[in-house]
Amino acid sequence: MNSGAASFDELDRKIITALMANARTSFAEIGSSVGLSATAVKRRVDRLRETGVITGFTATVKPSALGWRTEAYVEVYCEGAAPPRRLAEVVRNHPEITAAMTVTGGADALLHVRARDVEHFEEVLERIRVEPFIRKTISVMVLSHLIPDSPEAGATQAVPPEGGGPAIRAADVR
Repeated sequence: MNSGAASFDELDRKIITALMANARTSFAEIGSSVGLSATAVKRRVDRLRETGVITGFTATVKPSALGWRTEAYVEVYCEGAAPPRRLAEVVRNHPEITAAMTVTGGADALLHVRARDVEHFEEVLERIRVEPFIRKTISVMVLSHLIPDSPEAGATQAVPPEGGGPAIRAADVR
């Protein structure tokens, strides 16, 4: 995989948009809509995968359909300067953490947590808090999604306008 900035043109953007709308669309169908042959579309998709623009194909599932009905964001405050690598090790041990990032401001990290219910969330929170370098956590429960088609709500993400890097969430593996 190429670690540099991936370059792609307007045709690539249209192919990415088509795959994000439905990753099961055939290369022939995509080619027909963007003015390329199926073979040319396949070559471009292969290149986009090799350069890391397309990172994979996945199913997007409504979290509540899997029983994850409680959602929260957790600010994590560490003793001293906990290295991001150590934080990453911790969050990987908790399948309920769906996203985690280091942040600016008072907190050291922000976690997106999904759980079956409040009791399950509390249990997850206690497992996080037992880490020796975690000083405190502050949690905010999600009541509703004001933008229901956002990725956080379980929807697919659209390709950002020109100048932004694409984020791929597609429906299935080819």
